Amino acid sequence: MTSLPLELWGGAECTVNRVGDRTFDQLELTGHAARLDDLDRFAELGLKTLRVAIAWERTEVAPGVFDWSWADALMERLVLLGIRPIVGLVHHGSGPLWTDLTQSSFAAGLAAYAARAASRYPWVTDWTPVNEPLTTARFSCLYGFWYPHLRDERAFWTALLVQVEATVGAMREIRRVQPLARLVQTEDYGHTAATAPCAAQASFDNHRRLMTWDLLCGRVDQRHPLFDHLATFALAPRLQAILGTPTPPDVIGLNHYVTSDRFLDHRLERYPPHLRGGNGRVEFADTEAVRVLPDWTPGWSSYLETLHARYGLPIAVTECHLGCDPAQQAAWLHQCWRAAGEARAAGVPVEAVTVWALAGSVGWDRLLTEDHGSYEAGVIDASCPGAPDTALAETVRRLAAGVAPAADVPGWWQRPDRLIPPLTDPVRIPEALVA
Repeated sequence: MTSLPLELWGGAECTVNRVGDRTFDQLELTGHAARLDDLDRFAELGLKTLRVAIAWERTEVAPGVFDWSWADALMERLVLLGIRPIVGLVHHGSGPLWTDLTQSSFAAGLAAYAARAASRYPWVTDWTPVNEPLTTARFSCLYGFWYPHLRDERAFWTALLVQVEATVGAMREIRRVQPLARLVQTEDYGHTAATAPCAAQASFDNHRRLMTWDLLCGRVDQRHPLFDHLATFALAPRLQAILGTPTPPDVIGLNHYVTSDRFLDHRLERYPPHLRGGNGRVEFADTEAVRVLPDWTPGWSSYLETLHARYGLPIAVTECHLGCDPAQQAAWLHQCWRAAGEARAAGVPVEAVTVWALAGSVGWDRLLTEDHGSYEAGVIDASCPGAPDTALAETVRRLAAGVAPAADVPGWWQRPDRLIPPLTDPVRIPEALVA
């Protein structure tokens, strides 16, 4: 295990997603795109590594026509501040208007764009060509929230494979310019538990959660639990092609939220209608585990250990964020930081914890689908004149300086009143479904 200290990274929320013929750009909605001095403020907090986005959709303004002005200013400022960037190219997007996640033109186009970006900034070593491919595929092609607004399982798997193909192609082009380039591959990760009648669906969901990393690591062969399922959609040739060009991440990027852990329950009468659904064989409610399991705790420690045991690769928490008031955000960060330190002490090569959404975010309470979503502050509160620091900023400053976290303020996720009424009776998970 590395003897270097655990690092604190940061990142501004940078999603560029499409809904119908509209584009929602978090850099614009939070005002971060117009406040280059936000970077100075992040540096003053002690952050020396930032996840930043040079989004394909923002840069290639017409086919073959590029506007690098904002990206150039961003990168120049980072150099002056001595901040190392982890550069993302697509963040929950579907590419420029002339492509989408289900088209092969997405993969080819992103690879070509990556080649241009790497040539323009050849000193950059850390890249995330596509952020959270699985999450984006679910929201765009399984649930229909984002463009291309499909609700079709074959389209979902196609979108995931296209994004993985795009990542492989992008890293190939980047490494032509910078042979030492590292792939920092992010994905949302958690665990789905269930009552016994929903056990098969929970098992499927838990295998599916790993597919971004499994595909890149060359693990999805005919022995993989989901290979035959994807083959029913005539996707076996694409799986074989990906298998032949493994591009394992240099760093596994764990994004984990309080809503990442799910619980499937066949007792529909216990839940409001908007939580009820099914898979065509079993009807069930799908809700946040934190809302129904009295003994639920954040999975930071166990997931860091699980992912390292599976892939044997370095890990970083690439998004630590809670949509709540700054004091609660600080408590969530404290718990993550401690868990990362404990994992390192146990031999897991955890590189860093990333404070996410530094400049805040807009509309995640409506899943980035409407104009009227709420603004949530980060280390700065852009809803106030002058975008003042929040309580979270002092926590970040202390951690970056190597000062141990203070005693935890209890988070709402630890209080009994977090449970959905009338679920005050214990819900026990069958032991076989916990692992």
